[in-house]
Amino acid sequence: MKVAILQMEGTNCEEESYMAFKEIGAEPEYLHLNLLRPGMLEDYDMLFIPGGFSSGDYVRAGAIFAARLKAKAWNELRKFVEAEKPVMGVCNGFQVLIELGLLPGTDGISDVPEAALATNESNRFECRWVHLKKERDSIFSANVPDRIVLPVAHAEGRFIASPRVIEEMEAQRQVVFRYIAPDGSKPDYPWNPNGSINDIAAVVNSYGNVFGIMPHPERAFFWYQHPDWTRIPRNRGDGYYVFESLMRIIEAKNR
Repeated sequence: MKVAILQMEGTNCEEESYMAFKEIGAEPEYLHLNLLRPGMLEDYDMLFIPGGFSSGDYVRAGAIFAARLKAKAWNELRKFVEAEKPVMGVCNGFQVLIELGLLPGTDGISDVPEAALATNESNRFECRWVHLKKERDSIFSANVPDRIVLPVAHAEGRFIASPRVIEEMEAQRQVVFRYIAPDGSKPDYPWNPNGSINDIAAVVNSYGNVFGIMPHPERAFFWYQHPDWTRIPRNRGDGYYVFESLMRIIEAKNR
């Protein structure tokens, strides 16, 4: 699986992401937005948009990255998605996918954003570990345990959308992970760190191949990245299973 890790000024999670893909046996490559040329996306099996603060998050988080990507390769990107190749965005990458109209994608690709990742209800940057409940299997979550712990680090992560879009997402089971309290109950702040509607932490489009998640699986890939790593009786972080799920399904399809 050849993975394009898209970069631009301000992305800062590409190295952890590269290491995670490398560890599961994929072939990741850094691809800077400035070097993106017509036809280049066709060479890849997957597109990954990492976290960070692209263009300083001016205007809105992910807005400039999305606008530049749309200007450079919108038709190719649409073909990539319509060919059902996987696209994954983490944190700032999730924000980019929302701005592009690729998520939530309740009725396919939208020419305008149908949702937003707004400023956290706390009105501050939230950096903490959160508990997540898996709501459904997908190519990005098939091997993930029912409950996992991942870190968040964002100022704009509150998932909001119109009642119609939320209703369609829930009906089509597009929510992949939700924030929960440590005991599994409905979370209040800080366990829902941003105030997302319906405690939404990660979603997939209606095709099932575009995935956005606010918590960082690449920052919890190895068990020693967890703050309680000396007390965890295992050798893998919960983020590992997100990448493993993807790799296993892609391998099965290619057999």
